[in-house]
Amino acid sequence: MKLFKCLLSAILSFSPISAMAQDGYAGSWQLGLQNPVSPILREIYDFHTMLVWIIAIITLVVTALLLYAAVKYRRRKNPDPATFAHNTLIEVLWTIVPVVILIVIAIPSFRLLYFEDRVPEPELTLKVTGYQWYWGYEYTDYDGLEFLAYPVPEDEIDESKGQRRLLSTDNPVVVPIGKNIQVLVTSADVLHAFALPSAGAKKDAVPGRLNETWMRIDEPGTYFGQCSEICGTGHAYMPIEFKAVPEVEFNAWVASKGGTAKVLNSETENPDSIENKLDNPKVDEDNIANPGV
Repeated sequence: MKLFKCLLSAILSFSPISAMAQDGYAGSWQLGLQNPVSPILREIYDFHTMLVWIIAIITLVVTALLLYAAVKYRRRKNPDPATFAHNTLIEVLWTIVPVVILIVIAIPSFRLLYFEDRVPEPELTLKVTGYQWYWGYEYTDYDGLEFLAYPVPEDEIDESKGQRRLLSTDNPVVVPIGKNIQVLVTSADVLHAFALPSAGAKKDAVPGRLNETWMRIDEPGTYFGQCSEICGTGHAYMPIEFKAVPEVEFNAWVASKGGTAKVLNSETENPDSIENKLDNPKVDEDNIANPGV
């Protein structure tokens, strides 16, 4: 009976029911990717699904050919081995078919790489800095809106509030839904990696370098990530927590944190400012006509 229960639990653990993804984090025995809530992860999900089908078909075809060859050309049925060693048609096919498969994979792969790399017109910019072993966040579009985020201690985790062990932070990052967010990633000490799987965002944090990625979260909720680059003894304790909320709630949160939207410098807006003249030199027609004036 005990063996039956073990077998049943093993079967159920790999069933579609158990494989359903959780929102915002990876659940126990989860198979596949997290539920996509951003355009990037949706594209990654589609590409991943296509690759799984290609791999499955290749595996089935190769397995069938091996079984066919093993059965048809077994020693009992063929006591005298064949004397041929080449087949031009087969050799041409097994050269062309893999090339075609690689082209089929390469085209959407390059398209996906470009989609991930290009940053559409940002509506919010977030600078992320990795430290040993916590994260710092700065909303560069606002004055006075930056903070550090540390993991919530295990003995203080309250699951009734949606907190997760090794994933929740004392200062979640709040972002508006449906907005293109430019994410600038750097590090203050060693190599780290910013990763938010549900949004399809992952970028190395390198000291002295400012890397760039982007995301757009289309569904409200809480989404978790972690540092994805081994960075020392506290690597496992660098969680990332994002809360995606409607824009009205985001604006209220910004106000509660004392953040104020940055205003462009009047000189920057003034076309006659010295900086603009240096950046956009124009020929002064009056001076050309009257050089002595």
